[in-house]
Amino acid sequence: MKIVFAGGGSAGHIIPIIAITREIRRICLTAANRKQKEPQFIYFGPKDEFSSILLSQEGIKIKYILTGKIRRSLNLKSFFQNLIDILFKIPVGAVQAFTHLLFLGPDLIFSKGGYGSVPVVISGWILETPIFLHESDSVPGLANRFLSKSALKIFVSFQETECFPLEKMILTGNPIRKEILQGSKEEATKLFKLKKGKPLILILGGSQGAQRINDKILEILPELLKNFEILHQCGEKNFKQVKAESEAIIPKTDLGAAPYNHEESYTGQAPLDKNYLTGQALKKHYHLFPFLREEEIKQAYQAADLVISRAGAGSIFEIAALGKPSILIPLPESAQNHQIKNAYAYARNEACLVVEENNFTARFFLGKLKHLVSNLEKLEKMSLAAREFSKPQAARIIAEHIVNHLT
Repeated sequence: MKIVFAGGGSAGHIIPIIAITREIRRICLTAANRKQKEPQFIYFGPKDEFSSILLSQEGIKIKYILTGKIRRSLNLKSFFQNLIDILFKIPVGAVQAFTHLLFLGPDLIFSKGGYGSVPVVISGWILETPIFLHESDSVPGLANRFLSKSALKIFVSFQETECFPLEKMILTGNPIRKEILQGSKEEATKLFKLKKGKPLILILGGSQGAQRINDKILEILPELLKNFEILHQCGEKNFKQVKAESEAIIPKTDLGAAPYNHEESYTGQAPLDKNYLTGQALKKHYHLFPFLREEEIKQAYQAADLVISRAGAGSIFEIAALGKPSILIPLPESAQNHQIKNAYAYARNEACLVVEENNFTARFFLGKLKHLVSNLEKLEKMSLAAREFSKPQAARIIAEHIVNHLT
């Protein structure tokens, strides 16, 4: 069983692929499938350090191909970038993909979409290799729309997803790693040296971070730390800057303002230590990370009382599976506004609040956050709605479709 995976290289593509390969391996280890040879997985996509590390750890072979994309912004720079991609990168990538597939002879191609998948799927179609697609977002990307005619099956994450032939579509949700659901608050307390006594807010900006979210958080960080304990994934490229700014901000805080009454608003929490307003005490409630690895993120999710995140499908479906109330801040520049549409598709179930960046003022956000965390009934309803929306078996369902097709 030889399966090629294709995608764009971001965490939104790589992590679902990892989740599916783990489930395929589990299926192949069962008694009914032990006669099968161990499955071989090969990833085709653009060169990317982040994806290389994650895929290599899973024993997935990598074939890098040159990829190009069509930029829709109208300026001189994008015009020349598009010209280079159309005349050079895309043709070269297509030749690379076709050559690799010809020699590998895979049994199936599974595409996560994105510009990196186009030459792989087209080459597979020419070579008459079976093709499955997965669309993470509520609004299909251009690549998957273009490639959908060549696919036997198209798995989708959201009920609202359109633009694909109905007879090919299967609603599964977005694949998440089963291991993400196996954290514990006790382990999180040890791992992150949590102080307890305050509600814990987990802030995620996606695998690459989100500097505009970081900036807003830093603007109100001292006030946040008077009321909350914070776990903050800021992104690898932003880490040094955010660390320096946070260290400069906290000791200079005006420490006179009193926090809201935690004993009344957040039942079950111990009262704050009498020294909570000192700069050193505030620092101990702020835990900054460039990127949370799997072992860390599963513990962070379990400990969190509320999650603040971008609105990528991967984040939404992880948050939902864990039943965590959330505030989503969609990336406004995402292709076809897919993050905004993802966020509102999820919010229809009342599982989250959506704050668009245009409306994101630091003080308004702080007030909204305090009000939400103090409303235990609202948090409970959001948690229940999140679990009702979730589809934690997505990776297993897709893996079963793949294995059944190939056996």
